[in-house]
Amino acid sequence: MRHSIKTGLSFGFTSGVITTLGLMVGLHSGTNSKLVIVGGILTIAIADSFSDALGIHTSEESENRHSHTEIWEATFFTFFSKCALALSFLIPVLVLPLSSAIIVNIIWGLFVLFFMNYYLAKIQSLNPWNPVFEHLLIALVVIVITHFLGDWIAHTFG
Repeated sequence: MRHSIKTGLSFGFTSGVITTLGLMVGLHSGTNSKLVIVGGILTIAIADSFSDALGIHTSEESENRHSHTEIWEATFFTFFSKCALALSFLIPVLVLPLSSAIIVNIIWGLFVLFFMNYYLAKIQSLNPWNPVFEHLLIALVVIVITHFLGDWIAHTFG
C-alpha cells in the first residue's frame, strides 16, 4: 500500500474513532438527546474531516519529501476515511435506543481500532499487541473522560 494512502487511512480511521466516540459519549452523558448526538456526528463528519485532511495536507507538504500527487492522496484518504467512519456511527443511533446505540458504537469503534492497528503492525512485521493495546487504552481513556465531562457539564450548566 502506498505511503500516502496508508497515512490518510490510518489517520482518518484513528481520528474518526477517537473523536466521534468522545463526542458521542460526552453528548450522551451531558444531554441524553438523540438529536444533539446526530448533529454532533454530522458536524464531526464534515467539519473535522476537512480539518484533519487539511492538517495532513500541510504536514505532508512540510516534510518536503512527497510528490504533489502523494500529498493529495493523503489528503483525500484522510477526509474520506474519517468522514465515512464518522457517518457509520449514525446507523446505530438512528435505529437503536440511544443507550444501546452508544454501546454498539463503542464496540464498533474499538473493533476498527483493533483491526487497523493489528493490520498495520503485521504489514510492518511488528508484534501487533503493543500498538493494539496502547491505542485501545487511549480510546478507553477518552471514552471515560468524555463521559464524566458530559456529566459535569450537565450538572454545572443544566
